[in-house]
Amino acid sequence: MKIRSLKEQYEIQSKCLKERLDILLPEVMFNSQADMWIIACKEYNEDPLFRALTPPDYPTARRITMFVFVKEEDYIHRYSLSMPDESLELYYEPYYKHGKETQMDALNRLLKKYDPEKIAINTSMNFSFNDGLSMGIYTMFLENLSEKWLDRMICDDFLAIKLMELRTPTEMQMMPEIMEVAHSIMEEMYTTNTIHPGVTTCDDLVWFMKEKVNQYGLEYWFEPTMDLQRENGTSTRMEHCVIEKGDLLHCDFGIRYMNMCTDTQRLAYVAKDNEESIPEKLKQGMKVGNRFQDIVLENLKPGRTGNEVFTASLKQAKEENIQAVLYSHPCNMYGHGPGPTIGLYSQQEEIPVKGDVEVSNNTCYALELNVTVDSIVYYLEETISVTDKGARFLYKNRDQITLIK
Repeated sequence: MKIRSLKEQYEIQSKCLKERLDILLPEVMFNSQADMWIIACKEYNEDPLFRALTPPDYPTARRITMFVFVKEEDYIHRYSLSMPDESLELYYEPYYKHGKETQMDALNRLLKKYDPEKIAINTSMNFSFNDGLSMGIYTMFLENLSEKWLDRMICDDFLAIKLMELRTPTEMQMMPEIMEVAHSIMEEMYTTNTIHPGVTTCDDLVWFMKEKVNQYGLEYWFEPTMDLQRENGTSTRMEHCVIEKGDLLHCDFGIRYMNMCTDTQRLAYVAKDNEESIPEKLKQGMKVGNRFQDIVLENLKPGRTGNEVFTASLKQAKEENIQAVLYSHPCNMYGHGPGPTIGLYSQQEEIPVKGDVEVSNNTCYALELNVTVDSIVYYLEETISVTDKGARFLYKNRDQITLIK
């Protein structure tokens, strides 16, 4: 495993930003009715879209950071109506005459120049990723823009969703490396160097994952978890539960590295004194889980909605007598990222609106699900990619239970 230098990380993230603006932004804009798209946010109250539009050396908004995208024939203009910044000027054309006018003056000039019929702003009743416009900035619009422009403002949920969901060519290329970093931590944890039956607790392993992330200068986007199941039917996430021989361990772990997220769950078995391999019944249960993973991948096709993938997958599982639960989600620059919802853990039914988003190529998902075989629940989660060549797993050994002996 290699952790890239901070300089390398910045270079890769900057390359990804250029690709997002040059390749993906025109794609999503030309699929929208909007003629203009305004994104504005305050320092320390950034729009969720902010991290998709800014370079790594611009970590927060400055006072008010404002970008405006404008369609003109087959071209997308990218303007910054923000305070002067050399980093932003590599990607955006400065439009705001700082010190000579207000940002609202600059926005009015831009609106007058292009006279857009439909102006998208980031407000949404349905999606948090497209609801980043604060009430304060919206009030500024109300007070400083004419009714003409206010009447033309629209919400287009899919602008923000797709701009963040779609992966750039470099991001798709980098994802296996990102996965290797995440898995190396879990693989180091699932060893006899770390796990001592009768002594080590679930909480010890949670702290191991968190400390490793901190040691490598990374971040986890959710608190990692560890739980276990025992032969007597006990299943617990009690922090101080001591791990014993014969336990089936389950971790849930995800990192953010170079503005990309992983989300993976892996199983391990703590061997008893007389055992040299994983018990056959656990191997067979894992095969059932892998089969359900394959079923979902077969149904995860571009153009289908998340709800269609969910319903078709569970229907096929039922036909094959698999007791399954499905709750997969996009995994991109956010772990529970923008894109189609494919079931929820606590809601095994089609999800209105969020489940109606269509699957797209060049995306990544956390293939999250579980199956129950002989009263044992196999919680599985693998980060995968979807391209025009199909869906594929981004890391090895998804069919393995790690043996700890």
